[in-house]
Order: sequence, then C-alpha cells, then structure tokens
Amino acid sequence: MVQRNAIILAAGTASRFVPLSQECPKGLLEVKGEILIERQIRQLQEAGISEIYVVVGYKAEMFEYLKNKFGVELVFNEDYARYNNTSSMIRVLDKLGNTFICSSDNYFPQNVFKGNPRQSYYSALFAEGPTSEYCIHIDENDCIRGVDIGGKDSWYMVGHVYFSKDFSDSFKDLLKKEYYRDETRLGYWEDVFIKNIKKLPLMRVNRYNDGEIMEFDNIDELRQFDSSYVNDTRSKTIKMISNRLGCEESELTGFSKISNRGIHVKFSFLFNKETYVYNSECDSLNRI
Repeated sequence: MVQRNAIILAAGTASRFVPLSQECPKGLLEVKGEILIERQIRQLQEAGISEIYVVVGYKAEMFEYLKNKFGVELVFNEDYARYNNTSSMIRVLDKLGNTFICSSDNYFPQNVFKGNPRQSYYSALFAEGPTSEYCIHIDENDCIRGVDIGGKDSWYMVGHVYFSKDFSDSFKDLLKKEYYRDETRLGYWEDVFIKNIKKLPLMRVNRYNDGEIMEFDNIDELRQFDSSYVNDTRSKTIKMISNRLGCEESELTGFSKISNRGIHVKFSFLFNKETYVYNSECDSLNRI
C-alpha cells in the first residue's frame, strides 16, 4: 500500500464566522460533541495516516495541545494575516507526496479518508441552480479540465483533496515559480491549479452526496446542523449582547462581519426583525 500523509490547513481567521472566530479558531469549534479538527485527525489516523501536519497562524497557541494529544506536527505560517492559503501551502511543499490536503473546519459524518486512492482527486458536491462556488468542467473520464467561479447546476469544489506523488511534484515546481507574485500570495492554491491545469497531471472529481461533506460559513448554518448552538453559541460576545437586549441567544441571528481590525470586530445581526451593529473596539451596540 502507498504510504500517505496529510496536511490540515488551519491558519486562517475565518472572519466571516463572527463573533465566534474572534474568540476561537474555527477548526477548534465543538460540533456535536467533538472538536472539528480533532474529529478530522482521528478519522485520518483510523485510515492509517499517522504523518499529519497542521499549518497554523491565527491564535496558533490554541493548537499546541494537539502535538501531545495526537502526535501531529505544527507548522507556523507567519503570513496568515497578509496572504491567503498559498502562504500555508508554500510552507509544507517539502511534505507533499501522496497527500491529503484538508481544511480544519470541515465535518465528515463518515470517514472519507479510508480506501487507497491511486489518482489525484478533488471532492465535489452538486449545486442545483445558481452558485458562486468553484464549478468544475469534467471530461468523459471524470477528469477536471477546467473550473469557473460561479455557475449553475454544477459540481463544485469543496472539502478534502488528494495529491498523488506525481501531481505533488509538478505542483511544487509551479507554486515555487509563481509565489513571488502578489496575485498568487493573495489567492488560493486552487487558483494556481486552475491557472495551470493543462500543465499538471490529471486530477479527477470525487463526487459526494449532500450531507457527506459539511462546511459551515456562519453561525446560522452551524445551528441548522448542531441544534445545541441555537440556545448556547459558546460565544462570550453573544452572551453579553443577549444580556444587554434582555433576550435569549436563540433570538439573535444573521451575524455578518462588517470589518475587523486586529483583535476588534464590527458585525451586524438581527433581533426582532431589526438590524443591530456591535463594535467591539468601542463596545457599542446600536440599532440601525
């Protein structure tokens, strides 16, 4: 059997997930009784993958316990606040081989890492109707031939990815050559893949059904999956706001980031069908 390893990307701020992301990295959120990244590490280890690297940046110290608990190796990305996930990938190029590339905030109800893939693949779900996701063009052999940002009634890229060694070797060379560009540093590694798709070994699509790959973009989506968050968001900020407004946490919905500066965040939310804005820098709460 081919020796495989895994890289979990966990450096980002997940700023859309306000205000929880200001208090805790998204990958460390508890979902249905388990920490997201812990569940993913366990699934990887159950699939026989013991060599696991976690790229950290935002609140990196909160991930330290994973080294002793699971024996993973942490890789620090000091550019996490300036650049996108290409700045995480560039720091683990020497780890790429037969490798799973994972996001720390995905939730897989069943273990998706079991089996012995022989060819590179990108996981995909199907979107009915219009979508703003990365939509895949596939040939008759299920190989990805192109990607458009946005589309309709399409399979789109989501979740984990598998790099075979030949793909890893080619991708490493390309990212090294392109990383000096600001455009590359500010983008996703997937953008490098899309731009150079004809230069890289073929990557297949790995289709999943709805519910087999879970990704939560905001508190409302998490509440739909884990109802315990309806009445208890685990957020000190939301608890403080609910106390000020004299309401239950369940009555506060529609959280959306307006801006963030360092440790401070400004976001809007709905209460009684009206919009409120909270600014942590001046601790202000206003109805608009």
